[in-house]
Amino acid sequence: MFSASLFERANCAANEERRSVSHQERRIANRLQLVNWCLVAGGALALCTGLAVTTFTLEGLMSREVLTAPALAIAGVWLMQWRWGERPASAMIAFSQMGCFVISAAPLSYIGLGSAMPLQDARFAELDRLLGLDWPAYFHFATARPELLIYAKLFYAMILVPAVGVPVVLGLTRQFIRLQQFVTASTLALCVVIVVSSLLPAIGTYFEFGLPPETELFVANGYGGQARDIPMLRDGTLRALNLAKLGGILTFPSFHAAMALLSIWSLWTIWWLRPALLILNVGMLVSTPLVGGHYFVDVIAGVAVAALTIQASKRLTEVVVASPLALSTQPKSEITGATGRYFLGRYI
Repeated sequence: MFSASLFERANCAANEERRSVSHQERRIANRLQLVNWCLVAGGALALCTGLAVTTFTLEGLMSREVLTAPALAIAGVWLMQWRWGERPASAMIAFSQMGCFVISAAPLSYIGLGSAMPLQDARFAELDRLLGLDWPAYFHFATARPELLIYAKLFYAMILVPAVGVPVVLGLTRQFIRLQQFVTASTLALCVVIVVSSLLPAIGTYFEFGLPPETELFVANGYGGQARDIPMLRDGTLRALNLAKLGGILTFPSFHAAMALLSIWSLWTIWWLRPALLILNVGMLVSTPLVGGHYFVDVIAGVAVAALTIQASKRLTEVVVASPLALSTQPKSEITGATGRYFLGRYI
């Protein structure tokens, strides 16, 4: 009887500790969620400023693509009323945050490239050469093997996995802090890419090397937007931006490369997903220069941006963990004990 009673007390204590940890995690995730909404608001403010000081105009605000993101946020907040709705609601809100930020970021990338800073294609091609990386040889190797081209286009399209799959998986597995860290890192990465691409614009490898982006066997889908829109942005003929029709025009650093690393990092704690993560995202890294018309240095820079924003999201989590507003009213000494080590070890 003594052993049974001791076991019951230990089990109750363990359950109480788990409930405490879950409560702490939810509060910290909510705090990070608020920070991310502030980033979304900052993106909207930057877009309004950009439209006000330039001749660009914005259309398509009532399109389905634009209205979906805020609708998901409203649905997520409604689902949060019930315990069973916490997981899908967290995924929906995270997806909404990323979608709302992209609504601002996409036209901002056009406005930035409309400043017509000097093109850097020759410089990026030279950097590739100095690194011993031969893009034309890579192109000819790939196009001489038609069986590889299908996989290249498929892997390039895998950018939809982090954009959609990561919020779903992290939300359903109750990794709420990691989910909001992923939103923070992705948002900051897109900010950095837009700023750098605006200051160091480039059209892409097919433009620089005079190679065809369309052949009988292959079409470089990711390159089409930048090849079509960047020259019109630079000469002033493209100033009316339709949100439903904007394409990806960012070259250096590569946002595809950044998202590949962010996807691997965000889901790495789920061990059984690791083989698929590595295959899909390494494949995306390899195919990005070909399908997106990126220089190799674009990919390297994209990975570096992701690494920096991952560290930034972790440091932000440290600030939130240390904040009394994000935690319970426990004394600081208790928070920095076992529970604090749990959070620091898992998310920082």
